[in-house]
Amino acid sequence: MSHFIQLHLLTAYPPANLNRDDLGRPKTAIMGGAKRLRVSSQSLKRTWRTSALFEEAVGQHRGMRTKQVGIKAVERLQQRDVKEKDARAWATEIAKVFGDVAKGELETSQLVHIGPEEQAAVDALVEKLADENREPTKEDLNLLRHKPTAVDIALFGRMLAASPAFNVEAACQVAHAITVHAAEVEDDYFTAVDDLNSGDEHRGAAHVGEAGFGAGLFYSYVCIDRRQLIENLNGEEELADRAIAALVEAAVKTSPKGKQNSFGSRAHASYVLAEKGDQQPRSLAPAFLRPVAGQDQTLDAIARLERQAQAFDDAYGVGAEQRFVVAADPDYRESRLSGGVTMGSLTELADFLNTEQ
Repeated sequence: MSHFIQLHLLTAYPPANLNRDDLGRPKTAIMGGAKRLRVSSQSLKRTWRTSALFEEAVGQHRGMRTKQVGIKAVERLQQRDVKEKDARAWATEIAKVFGDVAKGELETSQLVHIGPEEQAAVDALVEKLADENREPTKEDLNLLRHKPTAVDIALFGRMLAASPAFNVEAACQVAHAITVHAAEVEDDYFTAVDDLNSGDEHRGAAHVGEAGFGAGLFYSYVCIDRRQLIENLNGEEELADRAIAALVEAAVKTSPKGKQNSFGSRAHASYVLAEKGDQQPRSLAPAFLRPVAGQDQTLDAIARLERQAQAFDDAYGVGAEQRFVVAADPDYRESRLSGGVTMGSLTELADFLNTEQ
């Protein structure tokens, strides 16, 4: 089975504010001397792992990212009639297993990604402590730590400063998505009218505001280390294949949720180039150092991606053993990559990624 799986996606978004900066405006980056719109890898990963598509595909093998392990534990302890002082003390000890907890607080200082086995162990310990009316022992607390089989933790990793032995090396790297062309953040000036204002006294707006937005064709890059993923999932190859298929479908079909109610900017990828093999991975982002211009940006961007892949092949040897294209652009023609490229649907792409040849 191939060591690495790489995905190169082109996704067109109409006016949107997918991922906001500290001022509430779309994030940007300078590349090739031109400003681009940007969606952070953190935003993309959260979009994918919390999507209904991903949840349905992986079922119970999904983790939870939270600061509230201790808060939920104290709530359950008090529901079992444990005294508040004891409940807080015991829940604090449980929370400390997963991260640093400030004095007098129950939340961990940082978000913790915990697997379903770990949450089940916490729930079981809470019940045990309530039944036996006692504080947790060191042995009890040591049993809370598991190597999780949550596929989102296996894919995106986790770092626990308090318990580095339970860190998980990410099997998937996700680049920040950027527009293939130069782009500017624009301002939407809007007003709202009071429905009960008859207009007899004044006709002014009840609210005036501004919202930043931008539109463009984004290049996204994803690299999956399949061997690392299988190792993270304790050797469960079938679960690893399900995780890969779920991630690919989510990446192709789902959009960040920022300002969706205001812009309705849901989109599917217009083009997906998937590569698999044992070769060292590399992004095709250099194809867009010179911004794409003109009216046929999707076709031009596809051509640039394919030429860049060919250029890397010519310079360093073939960069992938096999390639597969899913194209939703009606004007797209057969790929010009050397050696030929299989084209098909998303379902066929999933089969391509999970076959050994």
